[in-house]
Amino acid sequence: MSYSSPPSPAPIYNQPIRAMIAILFISLLPALLISGSQHNLNRQAPWKGPFNASHYRHLTKSLFTHAYDNYMTHAFPLDELDPIHCTGRGVDPDRTNININDVLGNYSLTLVDSLDMLAILGNRTAFHNAVAMVVKHVDFDQDSTVQVFEANIRVLGGLLSAHLIAKGRILPHMKLSEDYDDELLWLARDLAARLLPAFDVTATGLPLPRVNLRHGAVNGSFWRNDTCTAGVGTLLLEFGVLSALSQDPTYEGVARRALQALWNYRSTTTGLLGSSIDINTGRWVNTMSGFGAGIDSFFEYLFKTYIMFGHAHDLQLFSTAFSNTLQRTRVKNTPVYGNVDMSSGQLANTWIDSLQAFLPGLLVSTGNVQDAIVDHAVHLAIWRRFQALPERFNWRLKRSEFGVYPLRPELFESTYLLYRATGNRYYQRVGAELLLDLQEHAQAPCGFATLHDVKDKTQEDRMESFFLSETLKYLYLLFDDDHPLHLANATEHLFTTEGHLLPILPEFRHGMDEFGELPDLKYRPSDGPVQHLLAGTSGNRTLLACKRVGETVRPLSDQTQRNINEFVGLRGSYY
Repeated sequence: MSYSSPPSPAPIYNQPIRAMIAILFISLLPALLISGSQHNLNRQAPWKGPFNASHYRHLTKSLFTHAYDNYMTHAFPLDELDPIHCTGRGVDPDRTNININDVLGNYSLTLVDSLDMLAILGNRTAFHNAVAMVVKHVDFDQDSTVQVFEANIRVLGGLLSAHLIAKGRILPHMKLSEDYDDELLWLARDLAARLLPAFDVTATGLPLPRVNLRHGAVNGSFWRNDTCTAGVGTLLLEFGVLSALSQDPTYEGVARRALQALWNYRSTTTGLLGSSIDINTGRWVNTMSGFGAGIDSFFEYLFKTYIMFGHAHDLQLFSTAFSNTLQRTRVKNTPVYGNVDMSSGQLANTWIDSLQAFLPGLLVSTGNVQDAIVDHAVHLAIWRRFQALPERFNWRLKRSEFGVYPLRPELFESTYLLYRATGNRYYQRVGAELLLDLQEHAQAPCGFATLHDVKDKTQEDRMESFFLSETLKYLYLLFDDDHPLHLANATEHLFTTEGHLLPILPEFRHGMDEFGELPDLKYRPSDGPVQHLLAGTSGNRTLLACKRVGETVRPLSDQTQRNINEFVGLRGSYY
């Protein structure tokens, strides 16, 4: 089967749409038919007639308002909202519950994570009020043990983005008055200083995965000594921006040394990295390599740190790691990038996870548009089968193996980036379909709930902060062609792995002599992402490698789409 195809010129709205529920069941399950048919009609709506982006933009904003207002009413100043019981959630007293405590720190997480979304929505009063609430209530002097990775991307990134907006460095119409005195930047420095005890304390040079915000490094047999590749490799963007803003190289320095230490432990045979490593011994605890959980944002940040800071070494590192992993993980005669053993390169299992849906966005950002289109189609087909993405999907057995969907944003992000690159309104229609599925299955009395199982759509009483900071943000921007970020005179910018908006400023681009010698590179491919970067994008610029079609065109041929649908077990006719 072929999984690559040039774009087809056939308009998607001329294609027939079949009912999702067979007539056979009418006499047996009338109630199910009525409910299912109604949802089917809702999901068809974005594919009929001219696309009304304004309608879906306003719908996205209303969903954000529903969730955010309920968080502020029922949960603030706690970290998260429980959207079913309309209560707040903070740190769990049971320290063994790292599923909760790695993320929550008793620092009003959802508010901090949502600051730049309020600015993107254009509500200056709401943004001003939220900043004032953060300045008044957020205090990092907490006896909370948090994961460095999560505190960095969600909290430090949120503070830095909001500070730069408040200073008028991006979205200048949202600039706060002269009364703003860099309070968010001072909070960011306070948090980063509390994360510093994780660095430069092990013989390997790898940072501790967790620190206590009040007491520093944590000790004891309970605390695990392994950290994931993404946890080490997803620090440099925020730490580097903080160094530039504070004129203190300490933060960027520790992040670069940690990245260098991790790079030194890649396989000498394949050049691949595993997904988790012992920080004390440098022994790989999980030797699985790929683009999914535990590794994903490692690649994203190698690329984005080059865009932000302009170091040729970061680009070389990215090109080396990304090209090599793309080549070694592509499963023959399938459309997927699989998981392989880092030492042998052999296929390790037959599943992919939902975090891997970020990959189409990274592919298109480097100019590899066609592979991005195909990879996006795979994840979209899985979504369409369940109206959500299971955390783990076995592509050989064509079934969900871990059915939780915590409202993750990766597919939404890739859909947005493909639309911005191609101008193909097909991706706006896809986004509308995803939005309606969220509204149908995840909406709860006070927000939006994690789906406990994508097969039966049972809900779990948790709304992670990234739903507001990323998932709805990418949807809103997808439907707003005239947003200030999309105009020709917009400040060059990028989004962090948590979806936080950062401007690309001249003062962020500097030499790196102060950080010491960096390792020599091996596995320098002659053809890889570096080639695509000449036609690539930084910030809001459109990919020059793409022809922006400005209408709805199916990006794959009918046969290729059918092959992908069959590959994931998706039945029926899809648009």
